[in-house]
Amino acid sequence: MDIRNLRYFLAVAREENMTRAAELLHVTQPTLSKALKALEEELGKKLFIRKSFSIRLTDEGMLLRDRAEDLVAMADKIEQEFMSLDDITGGDLYFGLAESYQIRYLAREISRFKAAYPGLNYHITSGDTEQVTEKLDKGLLDFGVICSEIPDARKYNYITFPRTDKWGAVMSVSHPLARKKAITVDDLIGEPLFCSEQSWEREINEWAGERYGELRLEGSFRLSFNGSMFALEGLGILLTFEHLVDCSEGSGLVFRPLDPVKESGFYLIWGKYQVLTPIAERFLAQITQSFSKQ
Repeated sequence: MDIRNLRYFLAVAREENMTRAAELLHVTQPTLSKALKALEEELGKKLFIRKSFSIRLTDEGMLLRDRAEDLVAMADKIEQEFMSLDDITGGDLYFGLAESYQIRYLAREISRFKAAYPGLNYHITSGDTEQVTEKLDKGLLDFGVICSEIPDARKYNYITFPRTDKWGAVMSVSHPLARKKAITVDDLIGEPLFCSEQSWEREINEWAGERYGELRLEGSFRLSFNGSMFALEGLGILLTFEHLVDCSEGSGLVFRPLDPVKESGFYLIWGKYQVLTPIAERFLAQITQSFSKQ
């Protein structure tokens, strides 16, 4: 399958207009139409529904869009990797990051590394553990940073971040539970709760034990900040890590640790059989050495 045609397809899917897409790609409209027709013939499926002034994706087109984005990203990454093989001053690094205050340790290492390799370009995407590992497994990332139980050693190599992340409850200062120093499972029974779906099924399930079935998930959020806005408006209590949400005086929110204490590890991971680029190997050597001293 021609990567160029996939790039053309993605441009049309994004713009929903052949003329605008052709202008952005700096090709003629007949050239673009021919490429899309070739793609439809190759796949044996209709990818677009053409209207007077716009183009809409079919169900098959939407499926191809999702796959094509990964394929084009992979092609770009391969090209950049080979271009940087002989570049001892830099290259590209791709990270997928879960949320944690410990990202500061990674940022610190990137800052040190960029001072040594000024040609470094780094690319950051965010997501929960499931999203990060999916991209890593597809080869779209050099490293993933996840917060979880110990990573699966059959699939990943990993190093552990210097600290752990403490779980707690974020709520409005006016909430009755805000007066407590710590929050127990009994406190949360009957309360509308917010949490990431993944953490709800894993960490919160483990913490609550046999009382887990009595807890009620009001809504799931991948980003703690968004969940905190719902907590601020009194819609429920957000279960998340300490330091992710502003709970300082005047914020309208408070953080209360869970009781018993629940903590999660934070890990830098890469594929067990993944071939790292030279710049990725150098970065891994630096961060491994740095973390071993902390």
